[in-house]
Amino acid sequence: MGIYLVSENIDKHRAAYMAEQGKIVQLMRGIYVDSNENIELTLLKHAIRISKYLYPRAYLSGISAVLLAPTMEGKLYISGPRAQRTRIRNIEIIQNNAPGYPSLASAVIEDPMGEFRIDVSSISQRFLESFRRKSEHSASIDPVQRLAMSERLIEEFGSTEKAGDALWILARKNEWYWEGEQAERYFKREITATALSNDAAIDLLVAWHGQEIGRLSHDGLEWRWKPAEGMRLPLIRQTIPGKLPPFISSLLPEGWLEKVLNNGDERTVLKHGKRYMSNITIAATAEELKELPSDILETKLANYVEDGLFIGTYEGPGREDIESSFESKLAKVFNSSETPRLSGVQIKAPMFLDPDGHLRPSIREPFTHILKPAGTGGFEHLPLIEWLSLELAQQCHFEAPAFALVAMPNGMPPALIVERFDIRRTENDQRQIALEDFCSLLDITSAEKYDKTIEQAARALKAISTSPDADLITLFKRALYAWLIADGDMHLKNLALLKVAEPNAATFKTVTMTPIYDAVTTIVFPGLKHDLLALKMNGKNNRLVLADFNHLAATIGIRASDANAAVKELTDAMQSAIEDLTLPKGINYTESELAIVEQMRNICEIRLLNFITNKR
Repeated sequence: MGIYLVSENIDKHRAAYMAEQGKIVQLMRGIYVDSNENIELTLLKHAIRISKYLYPRAYLSGISAVLLAPTMEGKLYISGPRAQRTRIRNIEIIQNNAPGYPSLASAVIEDPMGEFRIDVSSISQRFLESFRRKSEHSASIDPVQRLAMSERLIEEFGSTEKAGDALWILARKNEWYWEGEQAERYFKREITATALSNDAAIDLLVAWHGQEIGRLSHDGLEWRWKPAEGMRLPLIRQTIPGKLPPFISSLLPEGWLEKVLNNGDERTVLKHGKRYMSNITIAATAEELKELPSDILETKLANYVEDGLFIGTYEGPGREDIESSFESKLAKVFNSSETPRLSGVQIKAPMFLDPDGHLRPSIREPFTHILKPAGTGGFEHLPLIEWLSLELAQQCHFEAPAFALVAMPNGMPPALIVERFDIRRTENDQRQIALEDFCSLLDITSAEKYDKTIEQAARALKAISTSPDADLITLFKRALYAWLIADGDMHLKNLALLKVAEPNAATFKTVTMTPIYDAVTTIVFPGLKHDLLALKMNGKNNRLVLADFNHLAATIGIRASDANAAVKELTDAMQSAIEDLTLPKGINYTESELAIVEQMRNICEIRLLNFITNKR
């Protein structure tokens, strides 16, 4: 039964007998509960019935007349012949003096014992109650609830004037003159139909491949992620309440673009950008989302590449005069909220390659390729070194995206163009594709991308990959390759997973390591001469030898024979490929460009030789 009320569902003699037997527990005179029940929960469920039992001449008022239940704190507000308080364990019944001529309504309540009726303050009386001075009942009604009552009264009586007149009739009958005046003033303020809110709050729709998958909101204090109904794939997860989901955080600009946009915090960035990697679009309305283009690869880069050089037509930013730098020109591309946002510290531009071979900024067109122009301050030759690093990686049997060097206008150094591998290939391609970097996978911020280890990345990879054995070998070889080419920037944002699902699926069909990207010999650049491996392995990020990689393999679960085979395959391929590693023909390279290429090749040869001979 749960609860027993003498004279209602039990007589006093039986109640006394059962209490003596220990079957029920007396809470106060006439009220008992089963001894094996959760007493606090039972009281909450039956609070209104208990109140009516104790005070049959009282009625629900204040917030209790709105909720028709006790508050979360266990308070129940009633009005009756006298003011008093009654506490029963976790329930507190707070009674104030009822007015002489109350306006009441009848409510239906249902608890575990069944349905019953109880009187409650009418909306008119409740509204007046909310203005009572020095009243707990008044304080229990917050401004949002008061606004809702005012709207309900206006709807009932037809206008603010008529609602005010009706309230004055009730107020005068009960001599609530002050309350009537306050209610009248409230209506005269012409309250709008919408509750006041923080103007800094934002509410954004998130779409994936053009389909809404949830809402991302911020109330000025915390983030909230609410998946759309029917979205079953575990793509975006809010792992820490109040924080931006790590998957969304990993899409935000950093480095050069973050400085260019100068948006400030995450809220502002998301308010001003609409298009992101991983086929994610974010906007305030569904109409805005529909206007954004789908990122589909209409033209393959390979159609306009000869011997590693782009032979299409470059129509992107260029130097128009001495006073305007390329960086400032490129920054203007991002002034449009429709320009896709990119993460990563390197200067990048989202581009579109059309069927005629025209390569231009992706502002209102599909984002199919990434342009990496020359940097400044000693990083002018970065595209050349990355081209060589990717070319060497391909020769060492790594899967890599399509890439090429681009001869730039106005005497600018060559740029690198890379084809996106995380987008659909044709209009008929129905796959749902996402790229998730290891910062998101490990639930850390981009600022922490150097703070983990290869071993920690491997554990996270093994838990989610659909081909864990092959992917662990890939990660192992990526670490070895980074060491052999002196890549000090293989951090957790430069390692990622490619997730592919079929339409309406509840799980991803494949989750695998992405092709290699952002591979660069970093120590050839100013200030990076002593650059170390970005992620430690075996507790080290420098002076690595074969024994360190053998230890890594054993730690992450790779068989010794498979690790040895992987090392031999990579070192053999690199040894034969590095001798013929040269830049594409068709560009007149400067002496400094040729010199840095030779420097990179020498570094790789020395690293490889030292590793093979087991020297430090």
